Amino acid sequence: MTPADTGASTVVDAASAAPAVPDSTGSTGSTDSRMAPGGPGYRRMSFALFLAGVATFALLYSTQALLPLISGDLGVTASDASWTVAAATGGLAVFVLPMSALSERFGRRTVMTASLAVAVSVGLLVPFAPSLPALVALRAVQGAALAGLPASATAYLAEEVRPRALVTAIGLFVAGNSVGGMSGRVITGWVAQEWGWRVAVGAVGLVAVACAVAFRLLLPAPKHFTPGSLRPRVLVRTVRDHLANPLLRRLYAIGALFMTVFGGVYTVIGYRLTEAPFSLPQGLIGSIFLVYLVGTVSASTAGRLVGRLGRRGALYLGAGTTAAGLLLSLAPSLPLVLLGLVLITAGFFAGHAVASSAVGKTAQHGRAQASALYQSAYYVGSSAGSTVGAVAFHSGGWAGTVAVGVLAVLGVVVITVSGSLAARRAAGTPVRALSLPR
Repeated sequence: MTPADTGASTVVDAASAAPAVPDSTGSTGSTDSRMAPGGPGYRRMSFALFLAGVATFALLYSTQALLPLISGDLGVTASDASWTVAAATGGLAVFVLPMSALSERFGRRTVMTASLAVAVSVGLLVPFAPSLPALVALRAVQGAALAGLPASATAYLAEEVRPRALVTAIGLFVAGNSVGGMSGRVITGWVAQEWGWRVAVGAVGLVAVACAVAFRLLLPAPKHFTPGSLRPRVLVRTVRDHLANPLLRRLYAIGALFMTVFGGVYTVIGYRLTEAPFSLPQGLIGSIFLVYLVGTVSASTAGRLVGRLGRRGALYLGAGTTAAGLLLSLAPSLPLVLLGLVLITAGFFAGHAVASSAVGKTAQHGRAQASALYQSAYYVGSSAGSTVGAVAFHSGGWAGTVAVGVLAVLGVVVITVSGSLAARRAAGTPVRALSLPR
């Protein structure tokens, strides 16, 4: 089934289906007109999508490091303030699938440009939100707009970049995502310490505006995009098929549960560190998000982990590492809390990388929708973790947030075990080891 049939696209679909572009003589191969390192437009394209990734994730999580200040300024609880994060990630979760379909009809660059334009415009309004409901509403719109970026960027790369250069190009976009998510939190932390959370969010908005303008000026016009028609029936049928697949359902649940832990921990950690016995200033709290660099390393080694331990072993290792970090973070010692965050981050990114890569291998058709559904589940988990983790903190302190995380990790283990048993029963083999299908 082609991307036009399904209503969306992913790297896997487009990379495997995109034909080599013929030259004037009708031959293919070395005359492929798609972009490659050293070729015309490649650097511009790479830098443009890097900036798009920076803008997207800086905006998406711009309030996360500022929640204690938002609580104090607006006079709301931690659980109330957490909705400023949950609304943005929830909006993205809901709209990522529709946006992927729109990119098939109107083009990747068009959807990405429109998404960034709306998101940065809303970002400039966020600092002036007069109340928490207004702030949450603006953040929900912002998240919905940002859904157009992950839905379109990888498809653009798959269509416009030669297959051998595709992994490198996607790596630069993902690097922009992580840099944006990390730098947005760090910048807001230090700016807010001097001038308050509204100025900090406004600063992120201005950075995002600059990134969006540069993105639009630098990104080359697509040469290999073929518009498709919006066919809701085909899209619905494909989505229904994926949701009927037990293994895909388990992978979606695993991604959501891992993100529940991560979203809850990083939404609430600012509150924990502002309280005794730590009493850290806002700037240092924002710098805690530099721990994300650990996740970049663990995600990049996930492939080797699967090669050595199998998918089951890698998931268990990720879950165990995350659980160990959660328990370690209970200690009233800043070095131990930081070590706990390192373990939580490493375990989360490893588990997420294993689960997300397995989705593309499991889906036999409509991989675009399979990946979009995983992203939806992933950000639903982020929203749930942000909200439930904050409610648990309000009720039981940091131990309450940790309890929510441990339950989510146990859910990952239970799903992995049940999947192993189901696969062995289906194969008619004795249940002597617990492993997910490879």
